[in-house]
Amino acid sequence: MNPRIAVDALFVGQVARLAGDSRSSAIVKTAVSGRCLLTVEGLTGDTQADRRAHGGSGKALHQYPAEHYALLAAAFPSAQHLAPGGLGENISTHGLMERDACIGDVFRLGGARIQISQPRTPCWKIDHRTACAGVSAFIAEHGLAGWYYRVLEAGEIAAGDWLEHIERPADAVSLAEFWRVIRESRPSLGALSRLAYAEGLDPNWTGKLTQRIEWLRNNGSAA
Repeated sequence: MNPRIAVDALFVGQVARLAGDSRSSAIVKTAVSGRCLLTVEGLTGDTQADRRAHGGSGKALHQYPAEHYALLAAAFPSAQHLAPGGLGENISTHGLMERDACIGDVFRLGGARIQISQPRTPCWKIDHRTACAGVSAFIAEHGLAGWYYRVLEAGEIAAGDWLEHIERPADAVSLAEFWRVIRESRPSLGALSRLAYAEGLDPNWTGKLTQRIEWLRNNGSAA
């Protein structure tokens, strides 16, 4: 993994009603040209419609690899908004993808210090945003969802700042491995345990994974 990459763009958005829908979202975001304060709750000026699924300390900042857009455009030629910022991310980058990034990785970004806490879970809003059925499922199937950070140290950030990798837990789990395991119908208990107890993983994910481990134990899963 490149020890530091530049942030190409920074995006924030406000909750608004989705076009042609009665529901609201902040998936539509606009680029920020200046510096923006990143706190433990997220970027100043960035909001979320459903705080149960988005935002908060475990999902303070969302990063999405710009490289994924070419893959999505090839698979869905008619889809709309397949360009950086199009899927609701806060920061867009080149050079860091799920195979490179690990749960618990710590980075310095501008004046802030941040840690990867969990993958993004794609939802129906992606299909609505792209006006194309199946995009969200494709993203989940191929592990192209990007990831969230928690904020360890608040500070101002901006497009053009360096995202500098400064720490990785021992025996860290890459986001690519995370996706591969959770998508298996009956993963091994060892593989699930490795995910569940990955250093830095959001507690909500730990809870989900330990429940799945218990279910598999009670239903004859291999060790």
